[in-house]
Amino acid sequence: MRFARLRRPDPIIDVSPMIDIVFQLVLFFMVSTTFVSAPGLEVELPRASTDEVLAERDDVSVWIGADGSVAVDEEPVDLAELRLRLRRAAERDRGTLVILKADQGVPHGRVVTVMDLARTLGLERIAIATEAGAGEAGGGEDEGP
Repeated sequence: MRFARLRRPDPIIDVSPMIDIVFQLVLFFMVSTTFVSAPGLEVELPRASTDEVLAERDDVSVWIGADGSVAVDEEPVDLAELRLRLRRAAERDRGTLVILKADQGVPHGRVVTVMDLARTLGLERIAIATEAGAGEAGGGEDEGP
């Protein structure tokens, strides 16, 4: 007597639910992760009432910390290195935008020194970065001398 063999079907594993869960986890981590571009020099920018962003691809960011330290594109430099970096930027393109990101506690003379250095090297486009917020330029309390 010949018995018919019972052939079991090949098991099929459905990976669709696993792919859905992994995709949802990726989306969750992408949404919940914050990317902070913090400079090497911590500065507290002054506030302004306007919120206009002037950013270009070849601009040069000069950070001036509250203690007077200077950084170019998040790299600490001294005045000689700053002069060299600005000279290179001027040689590439005299229309390069120099963005000054000075802490609000920096003495005015230090900012003027950096601006003067950029201008003497031929960089005429200079912007001063501020944080968006309520402007303190008029109507604020006088902080004294």
